[in-house]
Amino acid sequence: MIFLRSLIKGLPALILAFCVALTFILPVTPASAQDALTGLTGGLPALTSTEFGDGTTSYSLSLQILALMTALTLLPSLVLGMTSFTRIIIVLSILRQAMGTQQTPPNQVLIAIALFLSFFIMAPTLTQVYEKSADPYLNGDVSAEIALGTASDTMKGFLVKNTRKADLKMFADMADLGSFETPESVPLTVLLPAFITSELKTAFQIGFLLFLPFLVIDMVIASVLMSLGMMMLSPMLVSLPFKLLLFVLVDGWAMTVGSLVATYSA
Repeated sequence: MIFLRSLIKGLPALILAFCVALTFILPVTPASAQDALTGLTGGLPALTSTEFGDGTTSYSLSLQILALMTALTLLPSLVLGMTSFTRIIIVLSILRQAMGTQQTPPNQVLIAIALFLSFFIMAPTLTQVYEKSADPYLNGDVSAEIALGTASDTMKGFLVKNTRKADLKMFADMADLGSFETPESVPLTVLLPAFITSELKTAFQIGFLLFLPFLVIDMVIASVLMSLGMMMLSPMLVSLPFKLLLFVLVDGWAMTVGSLVATYSA
């Protein structure tokens, strides 16, 4: 079982290593041997790029596979660092701890909720990325560089709107870049750490507000048990039904989810 898990985790790295080795081997193959290899494998080109007269560039299949595997490797970091996932998962984790339900809901459920809410919040931005960048590139209307630049500008607009000005200014001052005129002029090297810092601060502020009513219930139950002399009875065990009752009566999940979505500007 352990070997199977290690094998599954190592598959992306093995595929990436195979692509890198392939790109290094094919360019140095002699012309005749490479032609023979092309005929046998169905036409796998080497790591090359072709520039046309109109200024566009066409990349070989090997280079496209290498770029795709690299993008898949960086995808989890992009989901964590450029979307609302971080704030949502932190708030939900603090909420579960405040309720004292241990592993209920389980981690898989919290991650699923955070992912679905992130897709809902990011839907307008992702739609713009597809319409302005992905669709024109797939139709061959724009090059990869232009499509990537347009997608980057669209994501920058979302990140700037949801980043605290103080955090953005702090990282800009540390990088000695000064002020920026437009959201598109903010480099990602400054915007991404500022966005993450802002997300952490906002998440802990929301978590603090969610924690207070449950803390009050715990303190009241503990005081009542102390006054009755029931020191051997755990206050957490007695307060759990009351916290669940309070959370259900006020429709806590809808309030929490609605508040999280309302904190973002698309």
